[in-house]
Amino acid sequence: MLWGLIGLVIVVWLFGFIFDLVGNVIHLLLFVAAVLFVVNLIKGRSRR
Repeated sequence: MLWGLIGLVIVVWLFGFIFDLVGNVIHLLLFVAAVLFVVNLIKGRSRR
């Protein structure tokens, strides 16, 4: 599910660059998705 959210945020972020609709909100969402991805990687590695 996390990968799906990251993919969705990247697609919306690219549309933001193309159409310049939302601006900084897209960048904020991309940052949040990247942080969640890193946290998920760290938690996944600590379980092994």
